[in-house]
Amino acid sequence: MQLKGFRISTLALHLVLILGACVMALPFVWMVLSALKDLSQVFIVPPKWIPSPFVWSNFKDSLTALPFGRAYFNSFYINVIVVLSQLLTCSMAAYAFAKIRFPMREPLFLMFLATMMVPGQVTIIPLYLIMKNIGWLDSHLSIIVPSALLNAFGVFLLRQFFKGIPKEMEEAAIVDGANRWTIYSRIMLPLIKPALSALGIFTFLGMWNNFFNPLIFLNSPDKFTVPMMLNLYRGMYATDWTLMMAGAAIALIPVLIVYIIGQRYIIEGVTLSGIKG
Repeated sequence: MQLKGFRISTLALHLVLILGACVMALPFVWMVLSALKDLSQVFIVPPKWIPSPFVWSNFKDSLTALPFGRAYFNSFYINVIVVLSQLLTCSMAAYAFAKIRFPMREPLFLMFLATMMVPGQVTIIPLYLIMKNIGWLDSHLSIIVPSALLNAFGVFLLRQFFKGIPKEMEEAAIVDGANRWTIYSRIMLPLIKPALSALGIFTFLGMWNNFFNPLIFLNSPDKFTVPMMLNLYRGMYATDWTLMMAGAAIALIPVLIVYIIGQRYIIEGVTLSGIKG
């Protein structure tokens, strides 16, 4: 009876999870199907799920109607710079907070974590004024530099991993004559690869979908990222929803690839960070 009850409860759990997954996937399915319709079919009531006919040319038109190639290049190179910079700065800060004793270390770390509680909308005006005063408005530097220098979540995530590394390894390296940089780069970093991979994926996904900051700081269409380029399909009096949906579906491809390849590292990084703290 217990075995049967266990199987029934497991089956019920899986059914609930499958139902939840279907509900979450519904907007994505609707987006893809809408990208294959003509404009007259998008808002039919009752909704018509299956396009008739399939308008495959929407995907080609969405790429040629606007300079999406330039937007893709902008998003890619901004993401690469920010991801690499955050992995460096966050790992260095996390190593210092976890392994180096210095005055006011814990209060400083708590103040650092407190920045996670401040919404970006609160700090956007001071940040805008800073970018204006140094002449970085309508420049990718206004997107890259603030994101590359500060990520409290990344520091917290990597610190949990560093704290889980036995101090005896560091002491043995010091006895062998290694300095702090050698210990950090050759011993510590290889041991936290799951956390670095998870942080890199989180950062890539966040920056690729970032719309708010580019909207504030960028004005020239040739400097727009993919989310901003998609927004150009919205006209003052009309919106071409089919091309927007097709462009959004194409824009999701890099995100899906990164997530599918790195989902194991995301789960491993988040799980181990909680265990090792």
